[in-house]
Amino acid sequence: QVQLVEVGGGLVQAGASLRLSCAASGRTVGRYAMGWFRQAPGKEREFVAAIKWSGDSTLYSDSVKGRFTISRDNAVQNTVYLQMNSLKPEDTAVYYCAATVAYGLVMKGYEYDYWGQGTQVTVSS
Repeated sequence: QVQLVEVGGGLVQAGASLRLSCAASGRTVGRYAMGWFRQAPGKEREFVAAIKWSGDSTLYSDSVKGRFTISRDNAVQNTVYLQMNSLKPEDTAVYYCAATVAYGLVMKGYEYDYWGQGTQVTVSS
């Protein structure tokens, strides 16, 4: 089993930055691809970003490309980060990290095997 714990959410004003962290414990996720998703009230969960297990390839949704950066440090408790800059009110959502044994960059939520509990990000205008 793998446990994922996200931290770093909060309430910020538009234009601010936040960094989310996702620490993995249990079975090593060093070889797992990781991703970030978000879900706003009344909306479906949507893909935000993904990173290969090696960390050398990333993928972003069009809505966050150029503003968000996903990274990972497999030496630090297999931690995955999501640096969010130039935040907008429409970025308000619960953010989830997820891990998958699938190879490559994964955009589909159903392909992920493990999920964190989520962290709330609220951006005021």
